[in-house]
Amino acid sequence: MDPSDAPAIVTAIDVHKSYGPRDAPSVALDGVSFTIEPGSFVSLVGPSGSGKTTLLNLVAGLDVPDRGRVLVDGRDLATLRDAELSHLRLRLIGFVFQAFNLIPSLNVEQNVAWPLEFAGVRRDEVRARTAAALESVGVGDRARRYPGELSGGEQQRVAVARAIVTRPRLLLADEPTGNLDSHTGRVILDLLRRLNQDEHVTVLMVTHNLFAASYGDRTLELRDGVIGRDVASPPSVAAEV
Repeated sequence: MDPSDAPAIVTAIDVHKSYGPRDAPSVALDGVSFTIEPGSFVSLVGPSGSGKTTLLNLVAGLDVPDRGRVLVDGRDLATLRDAELSHLRLRLIGFVFQAFNLIPSLNVEQNVAWPLEFAGVRRDEVRARTAAALESVGVGDRARRYPGELSGGEQQRVAVARAIVTRPRLLLADEPTGNLDSHTGRVILDLLRRLNQDEHVTVLMVTHNLFAASYGDRTLELRDGVIGRDVASPPSVAAEV
């Protein structure tokens, strides 16, 4: 199949999401619709409270919309049972968070390996894929260290390795440079772009930073729960990471 003929990896159809009491809800998303094609790098931008993280959580199947549909790889998440959702997240989706979310009591190798172990991958393959993931992000020599012994940039590299060790087709990144200095943030963004271009991993990255957004080949701008702009080329660089 020609890649251009492949179905969208993410589809949102008239998605609504609110929080709080019904008589005075706080609207997070107000009729959002879009598609993301396989192999693309999409930056999701907007001010704090615009609904970015809510939308990312819906794509991840960690939350459900009040109305509308979210499809990942053609599957309507609302129709999946918990076990099916877990399987989809484990096999198809990788996550990178602003706060790293590494387990302090596990060393680097163990932090990266556990998704494979949870999936029942053979021990020898777990070791090989874990080592390859760590080498690909430049921290292969840190395998026996613990998160508390690493810099913030090294911890985020480990988090990226954990996200890609399952060989996901879709990588969801929520403010991946938010806790990093500008130089280290650029290193992480370069890493995400390399994964996108060389490994054909689809990236959906939430950011409030226009420089980080410029790494995407498409930018969706959320404001007050709606998509205000959907542009193929990113906005001009206006900030440092």
